[in-house]
Amino acid sequence: MSLSLDSIRHSHPHLYRSFSSLPEGELHLQHIGELDRYWERVSSPPEEVILPADRLAGDAVISGEYDIIYAGGTLSMLHAAVMASTYGRKVMIFDRRTPAKSTRDWNISREELLKLSAAGLFSESEVDSFIVKKYKTGWVGFHRQDGSGKKLFMENVLDCAVDTDRLLGLAQEKVLAVPGNKVLDRTTFSCCYRFEDHIVVRVVDLEGRQFYYKAKVLADVMGILSPIAMQLNRGRAQTHVCPTVGTIASGFESADPEVGEILVSTGPAEREAGGARQLIWEGFPGAGEKYITYLFFYDEVESPNDKSLVTLFESYFQRLHEYKRPGPDFVIHRPVYGIIPAYCHDGFNRSREIADDRIILLGDAASLASPLTFCGFGSMVRNLHHLTADLDRALSLGTLGKRDLDRISAYEPNVASMAYLMKFMCYNPATDEPDFVNELMNEVMIVLDELPEHYRQAMFRDEMKIEELMLVMSRLAMRYPKVLIATWEKLGLPGSLGFLKNLAGWAFLQPR
Repeated sequence: MSLSLDSIRHSHPHLYRSFSSLPEGELHLQHIGELDRYWERVSSPPEEVILPADRLAGDAVISGEYDIIYAGGTLSMLHAAVMASTYGRKVMIFDRRTPAKSTRDWNISREELLKLSAAGLFSESEVDSFIVKKYKTGWVGFHRQDGSGKKLFMENVLDCAVDTDRLLGLAQEKVLAVPGNKVLDRTTFSCCYRFEDHIVVRVVDLEGRQFYYKAKVLADVMGILSPIAMQLNRGRAQTHVCPTVGTIASGFESADPEVGEILVSTGPAEREAGGARQLIWEGFPGAGEKYITYLFFYDEVESPNDKSLVTLFESYFQRLHEYKRPGPDFVIHRPVYGIIPAYCHDGFNRSREIADDRIILLGDAASLASPLTFCGFGSMVRNLHHLTADLDRALSLGTLGKRDLDRISAYEPNVASMAYLMKFMCYNPATDEPDFVNELMNEVMIVLDELPEHYRQAMFRDEMKIEELMLVMSRLAMRYPKVLIATWEKLGLPGSLGFLKNLAGWAFLQPR
């Protein structure tokens, strides 16, 4: 059943009032409702969507043949544009909504954004055209009741606001500039049938009509809702999540257009009937007078806490004045939202399934990004060059089995190890005092402030080396011995062993 504004009028009054003022408020609410169905899916047996060849109906008509079919039309645009324009691959992209659109906005440094140019996707001038705002400095700060919280300032970290629609739109133009390529909107993945030398994908349009397309490989870029990821990982496609909501707005009284606020808390953890959570804010200058604010929290997938985006949006509008006070000219231009996935790998290397015969998972469907900093966009930018070059090589050689595609991965051992540190950001009322996360993170910021600036930049750009992390952790343990007890409470024996295996794998795989 789709959500409607009328249905939340009394249960979520702040969300109702804010979305009622938006031209597409009802549509956004429906999209949020679709994402919130994730919580039902993770508690149900996974649907079987990868089917054997003999299940394909004998009268099925193939409507088109491609090298690669992409299910999902957001981050896939970047990958598909390189495969089409650089490698001349015939591709098709479909999306259940509108391709080349995102429900979130992206921040990144210019240096990292230029990796899109290095991958052959955009010229440097095109890259610069996506940057709608570059702020001068950014900071991280966590609440202390007496106001003594440490503000950690840093340069060149997430300091460029990107025009997401322009970036994706230009990538889509590059896809369609190659004859034979196709992009379909309002088209939903139904299932796929795997043959020895190809795969057939069944999709359904808005009118319920079924179509069949043939490809050498299917790229699953359907995000956290991917039924393929759920099936391959036996219903446990993520271990942790970061529900995130916010707005692109203008008219704040206290928003500095030259400063980015990367992680900010304004109070202790909440303990309510729906569970417990440490709320964290982000604030970034956008184009013109616009300012982007996010509210989010980290949690285990299986915790009993209310993690719905609808509930979090109600908290966002109810508490926004505690973070940035809306002025008399305050206007919401559009909401931003999503569920950021995370996965803690229990092994010396990647332990999550991200491929099968003729199927490869990319972006949030693969859940290999950092839950603390870069998320899916940053992971795709960093890994785009080898993700595309390696897949083109596999297509040329015809090596498209599970073991072959498993090697085409955005897995980074440093990111995998850092994912375990996210567990310390997950508030647990059974073991944590209300100010636990704030207290711990203040100590981390003090340690980073005592080290050369490179350390803070490396941590928040997913570039930290293992010896750098070990130095930070050892200094933190000396300053704040409580972290040793917290490590046992947060990770336990299985989690501690998993973290050690991650570190060992990182040390072994790290370039020398």
